[in-house]
Order: sequence, then structure tokens, then C-alpha cells
Amino acid sequence: MELRQLHYFIKVARKQHVTQASEELHVAQSAVSRQIHQLEEELGVTLFVQKGRNLQLTPVGKLFLKRVEGIMNDLERAVGEVHEFLDPAMGEIRIGFPHTLGINLLPTVVAEFRKNHPNVKFRLRQGTFNSLVKDVINREIDLSFVSPFPEIHDYVAGELLMEEELLAILPAQHPLAGEEMIRLEQLREDPFVMFSEAYSLRSIVLAACKKAGFIPKIGFEGEETDTIRGLVAAGMGVGLLPEMALLEISPLQPAMVKVSEPRVTRTVGLVRRKDEKLPPVAEGFRQFLLDYFRSR
Repeated sequence: MELRQLHYFIKVARKQHVTQASEELHVAQSAVSRQIHQLEEELGVTLFVQKGRNLQLTPVGKLFLKRVEGIMNDLERAVGEVHEFLDPAMGEIRIGFPHTLGINLLPTVVAEFRKNHPNVKFRLRQGTFNSLVKDVINREIDLSFVSPFPEIHDYVAGELLMEEELLAILPAQHPLAGEEMIRLEQLREDPFVMFSEAYSLRSIVLAACKKAGFIPKIGFEGEETDTIRGLVAAGMGVGLLPEMALLEISPLQPAMVKVSEPRVTRTVGLVRRKDEKLPPVAEGFRQFLLDYFRSR
């Protein structure tokens, strides 16, 4: 069994198509097919079945893919650690983030870190709270920003970096748009534009509304900050978003108003695998982040 076979197998499994996999690998389609066939012969199992124009993993193929991806991740990490040992300034940092931090915070801290470490590479992965924590546990990334910060967790540990206030966002023509501060209860009759159920901000908003004494009417759902902000600005409802997600000015700009009762906040933290030492370059970036947030 060769590493090339495993690499081809993973690519075909992800693309579900030999032609597309071969194009991405820059090798002939026949070479990919041959390597997959040889791998199946060596294992004595069928890894793929044809389904229309695509290939679908068999149950044993799915099991094999999970193990092989873990092996390849470990191998990639081992190679990276060797390179870091030879020259820590040339390493790679694999870090995850929720999309609300990708607008301003992540680019800012990466740019600041690279001023003194210009040769360090970053591999970034965006996701929801659950997907990011899972990626850390599965060693697909070394570190991740998460919100909310899990103070107690079986498999990850980390540090609370900051607490951020959520602001009410309203259409410009809303009766409360000119106020400096409102009570959340004043929005009980308005439809809310919310994140979908996979996003932690949704549960924060729902909990705040419950604390204010009402269950919000959900008019629209979205998965991106710009979508939420745009729908509100277009008059489709009201919402709550973190201050950091509202720093960028867009053509459709809602009114932003502070909420006094209840005060709505979210925590942002940095997590890593529990009881496991980070690669030197990732540890250096972690320490940089802790210092960065302490100074602010």
C-alpha cells in the first residue's frame, strides 16, 4: 500500500468523481482509476460503487476513509513538526474561526503576527461552534476561536479572550432607529432575522428574548452576517449582532442601537486539544493572542 494510493483515494472520495479528482491531482484519469483498483485488490474489498455519474463510498469505504484521513493528518503534522524543529519561523498554523470573527478580528491578528513572523503560513478553516470543536478534537486544526467559550469541556481546553456586546439592528425607518438605547422587550412585536439553528448566536438571541419576557417571531433566517444585516436594512425585520460584525460599512446599512435590558453579550475564546502540546509555531501564536487581548 502506497501513500499515493491513499492520497488518490481521499481525493476521489471527496470529489465523488474520478475525472474531477484526476484534474485536481494533475494526473491521468486512468492512473487514478488504476491506483484505486489496486488499493481495492490489496484490501480485498470494494471501496466505491457507481451511482449515476458519480462514485459513492461503500460502508467499508466510509470506514476506511475516516481512518485514512486521520493517518494522513498525523503524517502531515509530523512533517510539519520536523520542519518547525529545523526552523520554527517557517511553520504552519492551522486555526479555525466562526465567520463573525473573519470580518475584522482574524485578519487583524494574523497581519499583526506576521509583522514579526513573515514566513509563517496560515491554514484557515471557518465553521460553526460544533464543527470547529470537532475539527480541533480530530486534529484537523491546532487552535480555534470559538463563541461561546466552553469553560468546561471533556476534550478541549483554552482561554477566554473577550466578552462582546450584541447590538440591536433595525431598519432605518423603524420607530426606534434614532434611539441611543432600548429595552429588548420593545422589539417583541417585530419579526426577527436570525442565524439558522447551527449557529450559537441564535441561541444567545433566543435566550435574551426569553429573559425579556417573549418568544421572538422569526421572519427570516440566514447563515452570514452580511445576509442578516442586509435583510434588516431592507426592512424585513430586526436582529441582534455582535459589535465586531458591524464594523464594516456596507451599502445596505441598518441602524444600530444599544440594548440596556437585558444586556446581551457573547464570549469569545481560544481552544486547543486538552492535555496535548501544541506545535511550537502554534504555541507561539497562542501566546501572541493572549498578550494581544490582555493589552486591549
